[in-house]
Formats: sequence, structure tokens, C-alpha cells
Amino acid sequence: MDFLFIIDPPDTLKAYKDTTVTMMRAAQARGHSVSICEQTHLAWRPGGVVAETTRIVLSDDDTDWHRAHEVTERRLAEFDAVLMRKDPPFDLEYVVSTWLLSAAVREGACVVNAPDAVRDHNEKLAIAEFPQFVVPTLVSRDTARIHAFVDEHSDVVVKRLDVMGGENVFRVRADDANRNVIIEIMSQGGARSVMAQRYIPEITEGDRRVILINGELVPHVLARIPRPGEFRGNLAAGARGVAMPVTAREREIAPGPDRVRRRPRVHPGARGDGRRAARLGRA
Repeated sequence: MDFLFIIDPPDTLKAYKDTTVTMMRAAQARGHSVSICEQTHLAWRPGGVVAETTRIVLSDDDTDWHRAHEVTERRLAEFDAVLMRKDPPFDLEYVVSTWLLSAAVREGACVVNAPDAVRDHNEKLAIAEFPQFVVPTLVSRDTARIHAFVDEHSDVVVKRLDVMGGENVFRVRADDANRNVIIEIMSQGGARSVMAQRYIPEITEGDRRVILINGELVPHVLARIPRPGEFRGNLAAGARGVAMPVTAREREIAPGPDRVRRRPRVHPGARGDGRRAARLGRA
């Protein structure tokens, strides 16, 4: 088979931990052809969606993990599968890319993940589909609402909706001397919506990613344990990943995402007594 991976600039990928590199290596090991392109290489013209693609050969050396070969402009519909692996930020250019990929699907391309699912299912706002499992949460750009939420819950985490890897995530207490400036900067004075959630102390035990594949529960979770002195459970922020068996509570709540089984890679993140946020991710 002939695969196209839409990726971040290759020199920014950390091959020792990036799942995209692992997937490309696995595809090559099974005898498939692997090509790559970047988001900037996508284009539409009469005749279809095209991309400037580079065929690559991968190695097991994490410091020198690929060799580039021929560069060719090809229609996306020519590939057996196109895998959208571009990381956030989820900005207007990302949305434009999903529009182009949706056009490619109409032309017969097999695109994974489905562009409309990626576009319509923000990985943080997905929790709105499972309110019975979510800690007290507010999504707003109104600084007065955000301040009132902090006053109500005393210890709050504030995060942007369009980035990843623990970027722009702040813990804010009601008596925090920097509270006003944090909320002002995060909301850009009321111009940007943010998410605020009550802080869960159990994060120190790990942000447990409960994984469903085609609606079926995987028997182990990925527990992302923050490094000492840190509250962010993001691997990019220094957390360590540990595989652990699912708990009875996690088995109990896992059937909840039935409504998104048609959507790609939903992995609820549980903390504490099964309290969770359902997220859509690239893993």
C-alpha cells in the first residue's frame, strides 16, 4: 500500500517518542510505501487536491531516522490512505487543511482521521458530551465569569483550547498574586475563550488515559505522572508514562463515549475517582 503522512516539519519530530514515526516505521516494516508532506504543501486546483510529497525510507536510528527520496506532486486520491498527523495549534490554517482534506475525501481519498471529525471535535471541548463525568468546568472569554469561577472553586486550572503538550496551562488559586494578569493574558482581555476547571489533587498519581479502539476498552491505561513539583501530566512537560491496568471505576465509565465511536481515537483521561475529560488526540 501507498501511505501519505501529513506531518510537522520532519526535523521537529522526536523519533524516540513520536507516534507518527512509530506508525511510519511499522508501515514500512510491513512492506508499504511511505511518503510525507507538510500542511503547507497541500493545495487545490481544478482536478483535485494535490500535495508536494516526498517518499522516504525510515531507519531505526532515532537521531537520523529517515532518508528523503523523490519529490512529486500527487493527488491525495492516488494514495491508499492519507494520515493527518499535524500537531496543533488548531488555528485557521489547520481548519483550511481540514477543508482541503474534506474535498479530497469527496474525490475518493481515504483520510484518517476523518477531516470533519477533527474539525468539529475539539479535544478539550469534547468533555461537553460527557458532563456526568466532568469536574466543574467553565469555557468562556468573559473575564468576570472566569474570576467568579476561581472564587467559587478556590483552586483552578486555566488552559487554552487550541494548543497541546501542556502549553499555556496555569494553576490559579483565589489568593494568587498573579491571578489578574494570568486571566488577562490567557483570555487576551476577553478576546479568546479559555477553559477553567477545578484543580484535582489526584493528578499527582497520574493523568490516566483510558483508551477505546472501535468502542472497545483497552485493558491498560497510560498513566502520565507529573514530575516532582509539577502539576501538568503532559509528557512534553516532563511527565513520565506508565502502563497500568484499568480500574473497576474506569471499566464502569468506559462505555460512555458510545456517541463518538464514529470519531477517531477518543481517549478519556481519568483522574481521582473516575473524574475525567474525554479528549480526541493523535496518539
